[in-house]
Amino acid sequence: MADQQSPAQKLYGDIAPALADYSDKVLFGDVWERPGLSKRDRSLITVASLVALYRSNELPGHIKRALANGVTREELSELITHLAFYAGWPVANTAIPILRKALEDAAA
Repeated sequence: MADQQSPAQKLYGDIAPALADYSDKVLFGDVWERPGLSKRDRSLITVASLVALYRSNELPGHIKRALANGVTREELSELITHLAFYAGWPVANTAIPILRKALEDAAA
């Protein structure tokens, strides 16, 4: 049943099943469920890290998750603007079109 596959299973479960399993069980099943931070805070931290580290491949999915976890579009925009001065202008310039597309997709 393909509809019941996790995002990790859909993206790379066929080629890297162990990595997909670790993503599901450890990353999203354990780390994201720890009580020390809210999912909203985890989303802010994750999006900031992905922007700062120029990890644009994972950014759209985590922007979508951040919106679902209560982070606003204004906060995401502010996050990227803030990081322009700490992580560099190029990473912010790369993140803005990704944010725009993710917000358009979320609105559709």
